[in-house]
Amino acid sequence: MNPFKLMGWAAIALAVIGAFVDIPYVALVLLLLGLVGGINIATEDSVRVIVTALALSALSGVFDHIPEIGYYIARIFSAGGIFVAGAAMTLISRNVWNRFKP
Repeated sequence: MNPFKLMGWAAIALAVIGAFVDIPYVALVLLLLGLVGGINIATEDSVRVIVTALALSALSGVFDHIPEIGYYIARIFSAGGIFVAGAAMTLISRNVWNRFKP
């Protein structure tokens, strides 16, 4: 199996487990996984990844209004947003580098 897919599955597992259990530095781990995982994302998928990162980060709090399970769903999507934001930052950095490299 592709190691980048394994990192994605690890991020999903951390996001789900982290919604129910307090894991120290889970946000940092998710961000680092996203930064490294973004290396393997094709340039033509940049817009999709960046929009996904923005949408997950902005809309994850909507689930807080659902009784009983909304808090956990919001935490899962928020953690997913952190992971995808790391990948988006890698893509943005790569695009800036390609634009201005000598």
